Formats: sequence, C-alpha cells, structure tokens
Amino acid sequence: MNKKINNLKFSSVLAIAVTLFFTSCEREVSDDAALATYPRTGDIFTDAPVGLTDAFFESFDPAQGANPEGFGTDNNVAYAGSSSIRIDVPIPTDPNGGYIGGIFRDRGNGRNLTGYDALTFWVKGSTTASIGTVGFGVDFAENKYAVLAENIQLSTDWRKVVIPIPDPSKLTQERGMFLFSAGTEDTNGVGYTFWIDELRFEKLGTIALLTPFILNSQNLTLNTYTGATQTINGLGATFNLDNGQNISVNAASGYFNFISSQINVASVNEDGIVNVVGAAGTTIISAVLDNTLAQGSLTITSNGTFPQSPTPIHPATNVLSVFSNAYNNVVSPNFTPGFGGSTTTTSIDSFNGNQIASYTNNNFTGIMFDDTPINGAAMTFMHVDVFVPNASTSVEFQIRDIGPNQILETNVFNGNPIGDDKDKRLTISGLTPGQWNSINIPLNAGIATQKNNLGAIILVGGPNFILDNIYFYFP
Repeated sequence: MNKKINNLKFSSVLAIAVTLFFTSCEREVSDDAALATYPRTGDIFTDAPVGLTDAFFESFDPAQGANPEGFGTDNNVAYAGSSSIRIDVPIPTDPNGGYIGGIFRDRGNGRNLTGYDALTFWVKGSTTASIGTVGFGVDFAENKYAVLAENIQLSTDWRKVVIPIPDPSKLTQERGMFLFSAGTEDTNGVGYTFWIDELRFEKLGTIALLTPFILNSQNLTLNTYTGATQTINGLGATFNLDNGQNISVNAASGYFNFISSQINVASVNEDGIVNVVGAAGTTIISAVLDNTLAQGSLTITSNGTFPQSPTPIHPATNVLSVFSNAYNNVVSPNFTPGFGGSTTTTSIDSFNGNQIASYTNNNFTGIMFDDTPINGAAMTFMHVDVFVPNASTSVEFQIRDIGPNQILETNVFNGNPIGDDKDKRLTISGLTPGQWNSINIPLNAGIATQKNNLGAIILVGGPNFILDNIYFYFP
C-alpha cells in the first residue's frame, strides 16, 4: 500500500459493518416487499463527472502532506470525447504538500454495482512513472468494501487499467467511486503529470479469480492465551485479465467470510478480528472469498488463562516509563521498526485491561522511541518483565543511547549502532517458563554508560517471548 495513505488500513477500522434494517412498529415487512434499490450507474467520469459530489475530488488530509492543488480537468487532452482528468504530481518540497491523493464520492446514497466486475479507466503520463495506489470503496466513512491496487505503471501513450471487484455481490450500496494517490518515489523527486479518462465500472466477463489470500498467503502460528485478540490482515486476491496479465489487489475484510475450525478456542468476526475465547486448545483461522478458499491461515494455540504480569513496585517519581500500564509512558514506542532481514512478528495484546508486547519468531527487532529520546542520566536500572514459553529461551537486550546526533534507526537494514550510538548489552537466560521473570539491568556498568539520549531497545533471539513493564528507574 502506498505509504502516503496511512489512514487506509484493512482492519476493523476500515471494516465497520454496513447493515440495512427494515423494521416497523406496526407490522413485519412482508416477503413480497421490495428492498430499497440504488442507481446502477457505472460511469464516473467521461467528459464530465457523472453523479459525483460538486467538488468531486476530495483530497486526503493536507495536514498529513496531501496536496489539494494539483487536480483539475483538461480540455486539450482526452482519450475519448473532449476532456480528461489532469493530475499534477508535486515535488516532495512543494509547500502545498508533497504528494497528491483523494477520492471521488457518489452524490447520493450510493450505487448498486453488483452488475459489474471491474473498475476501468484509460491513463497516460508525461513520463513513465507509476501511480502509487488506485482503487475504489473508500468514502471517508465506512470503507467496508475498499479495494486498492499498487504501482500502476504509466506510459506516454494511453493504456487501459482494470481493477477487478473481488465479489460484486457485496456492492449493493457503494459511495466510494474512485481513489488515487501518487508521489515521486520512483522519479527521484521529479514532478510529473498524468491524465485519466473514461473512468467507469464495467462488466467485462473476462476476469478470472485465481487466488484470494489472507496474511499475505502465509500460514502463520500464534501461541497465546484466553482473552487475546488478533486481526487478520494482508487480505487480497490475484486475478487473471483477458490480456494474460495477472493483477493483485488489496481487499477489505468485508469481502471475506472468516472461519474458525474450533470456535470454543477462538472466534472470528466479519471484520477478521479473532478473539481467543476460553478453552485451551488449537484452532485454524481461514477465509473464503466468493466461494474460493483463500491462501494463508493462522493456527492459534491457546494455553488457557494468562497470568497477570507483576505490579511494579518503584515510585512513579523515580521512573521513566517506556511501556507499562502502571505509569504514564514518556515516549510513544514503535514496536515494529521494519528492520530489513527481521523475521519477527510483534503484537500488542490486552489481557484483563493490561497491555503486553508479544514476540513471535524473533531474530532481531527493536523498540524505537520515535518521538524523542529519553534523558536517562539519573536512571541506574532498566526494568523489564519477561514471560517465556519454554526453558531454552534467552533474549539479548541492547539498550541504545543514540548520542547527540539523535539518529533513530527506523527502517534500517540491521539493528547495529550508527555513528556515536552506544549500547549496553545483556543476554537474559535461565528464565523460568510459564511465569513472569522480573529483570533489572544495571545501566552504570558494562559496555555503555552514555545514557542522555536513550533512543531504542534492540531485542535479539528468543524466539518467542512476551514483555511488560519496560521502564528506567533509580531506587
């Protein structure tokens, strides 16, 4: 997904259920009553917008860097007819915003698109760049049936783009007609222009569903406890077009029917949110799209009731907290820095109102203090509570002071120090499995005593463990 669209996540936020209720205080609706229907108009823009809101381009948030000024129509360029949509992609330093993106929304209550199987349009560019994201189903409200395709290649000649609808039967009332987002990532910061024409939903009849997928087609495992929640993400499908091309799209959870093989272990709702409900045991979470089983699954083993982590004993006045429900945290920790080569899956889970950080298949990852380093000059220890599933687990903690240059290592290819970074490293082993182990790591001994700009905690090994109550303190 284009990194600029940080408000579009295929999760429960984008999958709020849309349900039409037909009720009456006087009588029930008869079997012969006709449910409300909506226009079946497929056209979105030909020589003019069709059935769209007056300001038919609605920009993404300028406060998040979206540029609302580069959108318009062009009466000198068209694939057919006399006019097209013209989009000028800004340079990253443009004062009005460093990328352009937004949606087209139906003017009324929505359209019935069940008779179509694709969104199509013709496009050409002033150069051979690519549009970061295009799609439909986003209306800045419920976004239940959003579909996005990434990196649409531009040519300086007109080319037709086809975005398949994963399951047209779902689109009985859709307002999100079109979405796009474009920046200059693949033009080295050079702005460019592209034109869109003949934008519509069509019934092509030549699109074949090849492979729906969840979890990006991976078969994952999760060892957890009663009360945990997990969101099934990485949703989409691959289709074959009549020109032989295969295209993959990201699809919202609303298109999928989710299944739990043992509902007494874990249930999964229509938004793809899994709840580990009670009994110890194992279940497999899978999904079906348009009667086709999706690739990918999540095997969940529940170990029953999870033990509550220890209650910290240190006075709040002596603590600088990174992650603990017992204190006010002084940073907003980033638990998924995206280190290249990392195999780690990290989730923030909640048990009985207390948050914990769960790590699976860890080789190395980090907890990054993205907003600001911590001045730990007065601190003498780092406390952490560690829960491990087996006795052979050992975890190395690298407490990193990033130095006066304050370079945070988010999205680097490894977890090694940069420049004047200093590490305090300690490997914790001999942990008692099945219970919490409280660890206090001294900061004034060992490799590093530099601690005025504490910016990260690098975690190596495991591979499976849980952390809580991470904080710096002095006795």
